[in-house]
Amino acid sequence: MSLLKKFATVASGTLASRVLGFTREMLMAAALGTGPIADAFYAAFQFPNTFRRLFGEGAFNAAFVPLFSKEIEANGTDGAKRFSEEVFGVLFTVLLALTILMELAMPFLVSTIIAPGFSDDVEKFDLTVSLAIIMFPYLMCMSLTAMMSGMLNSLRRYFAAAVAPVFLNVVLISVLVYAWHNGHDGRQVGYGLAWGVMVAGVIQLAIVWGAVRHAGMAIGFRLPKLTPNVKRLLVLALPAAVTGGITQINQLIGTAIASGRDGAVSSLNLADRFYQLPLGVIGIAVAIVLLPELARALKSGNDIEAANLQNRSVEFSLFFTLPSAAALLVISEPIIRVLYERGAFTADSTAVVSSVLAIFGLGLPAFVLIKAFTPGYFAREDTRTPMYFAAISVAINITTALILFPSMGAPGIATASVIAGWINVALLLGFLIKRGHWSRDAGLMRRAPRLILASVLMAAALWAGGLWLEPWLAPLTPLHTQLAALALLVAGGGIVYFGTVFAIGGADVAMLKRNVRRGGAKPAAPIDPE
Repeated sequence: MSLLKKFATVASGTLASRVLGFTREMLMAAALGTGPIADAFYAAFQFPNTFRRLFGEGAFNAAFVPLFSKEIEANGTDGAKRFSEEVFGVLFTVLLALTILMELAMPFLVSTIIAPGFSDDVEKFDLTVSLAIIMFPYLMCMSLTAMMSGMLNSLRRYFAAAVAPVFLNVVLISVLVYAWHNGHDGRQVGYGLAWGVMVAGVIQLAIVWGAVRHAGMAIGFRLPKLTPNVKRLLVLALPAAVTGGITQINQLIGTAIASGRDGAVSSLNLADRFYQLPLGVIGIAVAIVLLPELARALKSGNDIEAANLQNRSVEFSLFFTLPSAAALLVISEPIIRVLYERGAFTADSTAVVSSVLAIFGLGLPAFVLIKAFTPGYFAREDTRTPMYFAAISVAINITTALILFPSMGAPGIATASVIAGWINVALLLGFLIKRGHWSRDAGLMRRAPRLILASVLMAAALWAGGLWLEPWLAPLTPLHTQLAALALLVAGGGIVYFGTVFAIGGADVAMLKRNVRRGGAKPAAPIDPE
């Protein structure tokens, strides 16, 4: 299977999840707007979701996958199964203890870490605590899901792990439709969504558990024991968890700071949904597929293939994220108005959320490139260096957000996140080059400026198209007319970008096919830079 097909397999599942996520957010915006119940739900959900990325996806995709792959190479499926059972026993025990501790300490955590700004509003504070208590066990389900997903990715079975997240949105959309049909008030909607998150976590775990069993790697429970392999995993996993969850750490910090102003938490989360579409479809696909492929290439001594994998992944990332960033910067306001502005979501909410989304757009390439660069460290079992860079990024984010938030509000937090993201990218790439782990690629150097030029031309076309379609995108226009106009605008921008990028040599179909195809067991031949 080519690298492109692997990206597409993961991306298709993520795309389905993100599209359903838009539907979910549209329904939530109409039901809750950017009011106190929306603030409480998003703040409460952010906490277990951050821990999920830290102790689940971040740690296991970065630390578990290379070690699991090594066990398969060295000791076959029996050795890999034994290693997985050892890890599962420790992980399950740690997660159970953590969940109990966090549940008992939730009022303290909300007042000090999750949303300290809610402390002055007793009703909002109590609601946030209640919702967080309901949702926190989601962490346990999803961390175990992340481990199973790592196993499936190492076995090159990508579909089940990619499609499982779809069910979170399926369940929450079902809750919202049921609440609308039965006339539930905002508070009932909030509690229904919280319980829906828990149910979705169980469903996702069941899906990947079944897929692992189908792959012939059924895992039995072992009493937790710190074997040499588990100790090695823990040494790698702690810094990898911090690094892999850097975006979520910054979001958690942003949520805590934003809790000091009404509506800021929900505004950040609603904007986050949009830039998470390209980030999830491209960034997560690249990170999930690249890490095990790069680890295999390095362990087999195939440096040419490793270099090709890294450069093609960056090129693939830029090919899609640069136009996405340009589009979010130029047409964020009509996007938010058309998809969100109804019910409890007002024109004032549109102004704030669209400004946040435009700023996030500037950081989109950075957030994806972080996921493309970190496998260059993780595949070499170096998880400490990216952790140090992540710590620097967090410090910059906190400092900048505290400076900008009093004057800018939610857009200030988005600005801080973008600045921190680009600094992280510069550090990751700089040290890869310094260590000789990133070779200069003539094709990438030639095509990247052309991708940028095509994105700029597309942005200009979107700006002009937005002015022409403005009467059909206006607030009082019927929804079907707004949607048709927005679809026409997006489609026109896509035609301009892809037409331009292929015309000026930023990419060509043959290059895309050739540069992402793996050569099988033999060392990959040098790739024509054109």
